[in-house]
Amino acid sequence: MTGLLTEMTQTSLARLAQARAQESECDLWTRASDLPAPPKLKLSPEGFDIIAECKLHSPSAGDLSANTAGVDSRVQAYGLGGACAVSVLTEPHRFGGNLAHLEQASAVLRPLNVPTMRKDFLVAPYQIMEARAAGAGGALIIVRMLDRSRITEMLDCAAMLKMFVLLEAFDAADLVAAHEILAPRKRHNENVLVGVNCRDLEKLTVEMSRLQELADQLPPGHPHVAESGVGSPADVRHIVDIGYQVALVGTTLMKSTQPRQLLGEMLAAGRERALAVRTRRMRIATGEEQE
Repeated sequence: MTGLLTEMTQTSLARLAQARAQESECDLWTRASDLPAPPKLKLSPEGFDIIAECKLHSPSAGDLSANTAGVDSRVQAYGLGGACAVSVLTEPHRFGGNLAHLEQASAVLRPLNVPTMRKDFLVAPYQIMEARAAGAGGALIIVRMLDRSRITEMLDCAAMLKMFVLLEAFDAADLVAAHEILAPRKRHNENVLVGVNCRDLEKLTVEMSRLQELADQLPPGHPHVAESGVGSPADVRHIVDIGYQVALVGTTLMKSTQPRQLLGEMLAAGRERALAVRTRRMRIATGEEQE
């Protein structure tokens, strides 16, 4: 793993130990499983969706709170703007997050029927339960941080709690692992998206070319998510062209003074392009157009 992921794994393990000292896994499971089911993740039949992200800080962009009155107002704008889900950073040391932000966001978005997703460097099923107890309907799992048996345990936990999972890859080796983890689970009743994060974790730069290089290696049968670097309607059109159905958009929306409007513009661009792509494929299939 890279230096950042190693650091994040260590701090996540320390937070896990502190949480377990305060509440047993059995008690947490009871608290999480007794809650009403979270809002379901619903992807648009128009072929493109956005997971909007709420984060107050990032190692690459620094402080992102300047244009944000608070978590409540920001996530409400995302929900009203059409986000299929809202990702909430709960990592405190490098991203300025906590579980209280997730709980706030979940309470605001539940009446809008929009699920939240816990984005963090999760290392154990316990932290999936924490997410559900805070109201989340989904969680991020980073492939290269964990061995395959642990990922399977976390997927099982999320499925039992009726949560979706975004399985995040950074390179071809991660996608091979994702294939092998998901292949035996084809008959499971679960909702798993697979994403490619194009951020270089050593330099913290965005390498958009990675999205195209890895697009045809993503596991079939799962919605494909483009993560990092999507900052404009033009970027959205590009990722739809190369085969992604969902974008996770964070920094661009956090910097915007009108996130609801920007989100709507990006969704419209993506759905218009998705329709054009589908129409072209139909014409090719019927012989009306050549590739």
